[in-house]
This record gives sequence, C-alpha cells and structure tokens, in this order.
Amino acid sequence: METIDWKNLGFGYRKADYNIRCWYRNGKWGELEVSDSEQVTMHMAATALHYGQEAFEGLKAFRGKDNKVRVFRMDENAKRLRNSANGIMMAPVPEDLFMDAIRKAVKMNEEYVPPFESGASLYIRPLLIGTGPQIGVKPAEEYLFMVFVMPVGPYFKEGFKPTDLVIYREYDRAAPHGTGIYKVGGNYAASLQAGTRAHKEGYSAVLYLDAKEKKYLDECGPANFFGIKNNTYVTPKSTSILPSITNMSLRQLAADMGMTVEERKIPVEELAEFEEVGACGTAAVISPIKRVYDADIDKEYTYGKEPGTVSQKLYDKLRAIQYGTEPDPYGWTEVIE
Repeated sequence: METIDWKNLGFGYRKADYNIRCWYRNGKWGELEVSDSEQVTMHMAATALHYGQEAFEGLKAFRGKDNKVRVFRMDENAKRLRNSANGIMMAPVPEDLFMDAIRKAVKMNEEYVPPFESGASLYIRPLLIGTGPQIGVKPAEEYLFMVFVMPVGPYFKEGFKPTDLVIYREYDRAAPHGTGIYKVGGNYAASLQAGTRAHKEGYSAVLYLDAKEKKYLDECGPANFFGIKNNTYVTPKSTSILPSITNMSLRQLAADMGMTVEERKIPVEELAEFEEVGACGTAAVISPIKRVYDADIDKEYTYGKEPGTVSQKLYDKLRAIQYGTEPDPYGWTEVIE
C-alpha cells in the first residue's frame, strides 16, 4: 500500500486493493466474489449503456478513537438502492446481500480506513448496472452489483466552511414525477451543465427550484437543502428530491435537541427568513451556506461568514456518532469486526 497523506486527501477516486461483485443471472443472485481488477467487461448492448439502467449508493466507514471501524446506516442505503432498482426496473439487491458485500469490502480494505482525527473517511460506493443486452427499450435480464471503496477527504475542499450557492431557473435536475427520488446516474448527468457553470462562476453548487412552477426550493446540487429559523429545522418536500439518509439523521437529531422539524414546500422567497441554511449529504455531512445568489433576479440572501450555531451543533453531534466518540442511541452504526 502506498503512503497516503491522510490530512490532504481530496474527494476523488483512489484505488484500494479489492472490490466485491455479485451477478444476477437466470432469475437469481449468485455468491459474492472478490476482485482486484478495476475493470468491468460487459456486452456492448448492455442496458446500462443504452437505457440508463444504473443505480448507485454512497456511504462511509469511520475509524474511531478506539481504532474500531464503524459503518453508518448501511441498512438505509440498502433500502434506498432497492427503491432505485424497483424504480427503473432492475433486479433489486437483497438487503442482507448488500450489507454482507459492504462488510466484506470494508474488512478486506481495512488499511485504507483513515486514522481518527485525520478529517478523512472511507467512502463506499455500491453500484448496480444492467449488463444484459437489449436493443428494444426494456429491462435487462442480467445485472452486476459491485462495491468498491476509497479513502476520501471532504467533498467540498473548504470542509466545514460556508460556501455560496446560485439559483438558475433555466436548468432542471429532475422532473416532478420522474427519477429524482431514485439515486440513478441520469439525475447527475442532468446536473452537470448547471453545476459546471456554477463552479466557473465561483459557487459550490446550484440550488434548484421545482421544475414545474419554479416557485419552490428543490435539491441543492448533489445534496439536500435545509434551513433553520425560529428553532425549526425546515427541509423541502418534493416528488423530485432524493431522500437523503444524512438529512433523515439530522431531522432526528434536531427533534431530539428540542427543535421543530418541518418537511414542506419552501417558497424561494423564504430564503430571506432563514437564520442559517445548509446542504447535507453523505459526502459533506453538512456544508454551511453563507450566501445564496438568485442569478435571474440579481438578488442575494446572506447568512454570515461562519457556520451557524445550530448547523455546528448538528454537525458535531452526527460526526461524534459516526466516529463513536459519543453513544449511538439510535443503532445507526455497525462496528466491522
């Protein structure tokens, strides 16, 4: 294994030693297989290549002060991948098979789990693709499920530092009753143009409005949006937002801290009322937002140059559970033995 500068890892691909694979053939899932190859060979008419039969997940493992390795809420990732698979007509991966593959991938690459307090973690990428050939538009009969891992630093290079978001009404991430609620590649392809423009113009991500009316806040680039006001945690309710496991966890923590939690439509004008806003997801946990710029009407909403007190408290609490430095009363983490 190469020497790794744990404190200066970016969020990018890095090869580990092994990945785990499992094939769905003849109507059933096979056994887990271990591979040291980074390559996948598939038929040129595979449905993943032509009709977007592809879904994935993202979760993390953390090394605690006690040197134990903990995986965070993988049962919820298993459920979400099944939902995505059912949504685009792929063979769903059984939850036990999913979690066994995660355990095996983490255990076999344990030396790549960054040390405690390095600011880094082991990112885990489960992937499900249609490998069977079809030229008519219909589901494949064969699928490949894979899990590969890599050590990563913060998703946003700033780490837990406030960044800027931008609103562009000319782009949509997902249709109201399309695939937005599934974690499939097409949603991310749809965000690349707007995201690239945002980065060039100095923003960390795009804050999308709903595709139908352009009145309500939707997703925040690669993450969910939340706002804090009057001791209330508010996050959008929409038929085109991916249900974030991080957001689900933050809502639980906020409620247990005595806050009111609301999942509802958020008019774009309500940005002026929030005391704090943030983006949340597996990669960044929370990325605090210091400014949202509405490019179409040349209006800005500002929230201060430092993380808000509530965002800081939620971030610290969730990270403490993930790293095992505080008790996990929810049973969210599993120690990989």
